[in-house]
Amino acid sequence: MLILRLAVLLSLLSCSLLAEKKLIQPKEFPKGRPFSPGLLVDGTLYVAGQVGNDLKTGQRPDAFEDEVKTCLNNIGIILKEAGFDYKDVVSVNVYLTDMELFPKLNSVYVPYFPEPRPVRTTVGVAKLVGNSRIEITVTARK
Repeated sequence: MLILRLAVLLSLLSCSLLAEKKLIQPKEFPKGRPFSPGLLVDGTLYVAGQVGNDLKTGQRPDAFEDEVKTCLNNIGIILKEAGFDYKDVVSVNVYLTDMELFPKLNSVYVPYFPEPRPVRTTVGVAKLVGNSRIEITVTARK
């Protein structure tokens, strides 16, 4: 009986050590960056922080609400590529350079995520890459 328990335990440990990571690289996203747009590991999708720059031009919209929409749409491209949708998002981290923009964030954010909405953390930061005002990262699971 002890040998059977040890065999089962070793089998479970070896499975967790062999967790396969699948790169999620939508064609719309540039390649060769020092990070992956998304990684799918054991049914959980981890999406790298996305800013609100247009993927083709690299430009940030002037209006903050448009920046948030672009950011969330970029996340949507990664979700779709992995076979997920906004309803599958379980956790969201938002980084804002100006917490006064929080109400505008919510006005754009809420329609993207159906009830029950994912858990969320919003943090005020001093600066983001490329003069962005927002960065969002998500974790999704079916």
